[in-house]
Parts: sequence; structure tokens; C-alpha cells
Amino acid sequence: MPTTVFRCLLLSLAIVHGSSYAASAHEQDQLSLIQRQLVTIERLATRAEAASTAESVERYRFDYPRLTQDIQRIRHGVQGYLSPSRAQPRDPSELVDDYLLDTPPAEPSP
Repeated sequence: MPTTVFRCLLLSLAIVHGSSYAASAHEQDQLSLIQRQLVTIERLATRAEAASTAESVERYRFDYPRLTQDIQRIRHGVQGYLSPSRAQPRDPSELVDDYLLDTPPAEPSP
């Protein structure tokens, strides 16, 4: 019972605090810069993925789709912070952070 009350109190404080919060101009500038850099990183990853698919003879290769999903997730989080639609709980899932794929060995030609 006390845990439930405590959680309700924390949620209420988060809603009140979150609705009245505005990032400083410097912080907004820095986060906007991060957004632009994420776009650049995503473009570089797309180019690297295109270049690597032509040379796909390695057993292990980089998981570009997973990296792209994580970049989009970070971008969405920053954008949600800069312009929240309303106070709401954050998504508790974490980034994957494992970008190594094990490519099965090619079967020998008969």
C-alpha cells in the first residue's frame, strides 16, 4: 500500500514538473546539434551498409538495421524532450548496443 501511494505521488510530481519544464536556449541548441549529427551518422551508416553488402564474405558483419533503429530511438527521445506533447511516462526499454551479426557459413559448391 505505501509503495502504491509513493508511486502515485512520484507520478503526480513528474506530471506537474514536466508540464512546466522548458529547456534553456543553450540546451535546446545543443540538442538540436545532436539531432543534426544523428542524421549525419544515419547517412554514413546507410552508405557503409551499401558498401558492405557488396563485399559480404565475412562470417561476422555489422548489424546496420539495428544501429539505424537505435539512432531513430535516440532521435525520437531527444525530440520528445524538446517538444513534449504532454507529460507521460517514458519508455523504459533500453538500446540494444550489440551490433555484431553471425553470418552462417556459405555451403560449398558441388
